[in-house]
Amino acid sequence: MRIGLIGLGRIGSFHATTLAGMESVTELVVTDPVAAAVDAVTRRLPSVRAVASPEELLAAGLDGVVIAAATPVHADLVRAAVAKGVPAFCEKPIAGTVADSLAVRDAVAGSDVPVQIGYPRRFDPAFVAAREAVDAGDLGRVTTIRSTTLDPAPPPSSYLAGSGGIFRDCSVHDFDAVRWVTGLEVLEVYAVGSVDPDAPAEMYAEHGDHTSASVLLTLDGGAIGVVSNTRTNGRGYDVRLEVHGVEDAVAAGLDEGLPLRSTHPGATWPTGPAHAFFMDRLAAAFRDELAAFTRLAAGEIENPCTVDDAMGTAWTAEAATLSAAEHRPVTIEEVRSRAGDT
Repeated sequence: MRIGLIGLGRIGSFHATTLAGMESVTELVVTDPVAAAVDAVTRRLPSVRAVASPEELLAAGLDGVVIAAATPVHADLVRAAVAKGVPAFCEKPIAGTVADSLAVRDAVAGSDVPVQIGYPRRFDPAFVAAREAVDAGDLGRVTTIRSTTLDPAPPPSSYLAGSGGIFRDCSVHDFDAVRWVTGLEVLEVYAVGSVDPDAPAEMYAEHGDHTSASVLLTLDGGAIGVVSNTRTNGRGYDVRLEVHGVEDAVAAGLDEGLPLRSTHPGATWPTGPAHAFFMDRLAAAFRDELAAFTRLAAGEIENPCTVDDAMGTAWTAEAATLSAAEHRPVTIEEVRSRAGDT
C-alpha cells in the first residue's frame, strides 16, 4: 500500500517509524511545513519520500493518509482527503472546535470513504481484554470505572497553545477508554482542574488550561466513572483503567513498568523500569492501530473508531471543559444543545 503522512511532530515522527517498518506499506510519502522535521525523518528513514504540501501528497495516488498535523488543521485535512477519495486516519481529536467536528461529521456522513479517529487504547492488549471481560458478562453490572493518564512532563508550549486544554488533549483518551471498554455512554460531567503555581502562565493560565484535573462521570445504567490526569508525574507515564462490577473487577495497565512505588513492607512489585512515555507504554497499541487502518483502507475490516463514535468522546471533553470553567455539573445534552446538535 502507498500511505501518506501529514505532520512530522512528536507523534507524526513516531508514526513515520511505525509505518516505514510495516510490510504492507510499500511506499510512505510525508509532508510537514517545518523543513527541519522533514529532514530529520528522511535522514532517519531514507526510503521515505517527502513532498511540499498536503495538496501534493493527496494527489499522489495514495491508498490512505495518516493525519498527525496540529489539531486546528484536522478538519480541513480530513475533508480534503475524503474529497479526494483517500481513506484517512486522523489523530484525536476530530477537530479543534465542536463546530469543526460537527462539520467533519456531516461531511463524511454520506461518503463511503472511511475515516478512522486515533484512540490507541482501543488496541492496547490489556484494554482489549478488559472490554472482552465486560462484554462476556464476567463483571456483572458495572458499578465504577477509574481511568488514569499521568504524563511525566508537559508537551511544548506551542502544542498547548492550540490543544484546547487538558480535557480535550489528554482526558479524551480516558473518556474514550471508559466509553469503549464499558459500552456505556456519559450523561453528565463534573470536572475540576488546578494549575501548578510554578508553571509558566503563558502555558496554562493564559489559555484557561490546567496542569492537573479530575473528572466525575455519570454513565447510563447507573455506573460512575472517575478520571485522573496530570501533566507532571515525576515517576513516569501512567496509563491505567479499572472496571469494577457486582461480580468481578479487572484492571489494565498493572504491568512491571507501572510508575508507582509500593509502600507496603517487603513489596517488590512493580520491578520496573517505569514507563517513560507513550512511545514505550503504548508502542504495541500504536502499531496495531495503524495496521488496522491499512486493513480498513483495503476494505478488509469495519471501522474501529468512526467519526460518529468519536463525537461521543468529544462531547464529554466539551462538557468537562465547561464544567471546570463554571464550577458546576454539565450534561452532555446541554453541550449538544449549545452546539445546535439536537
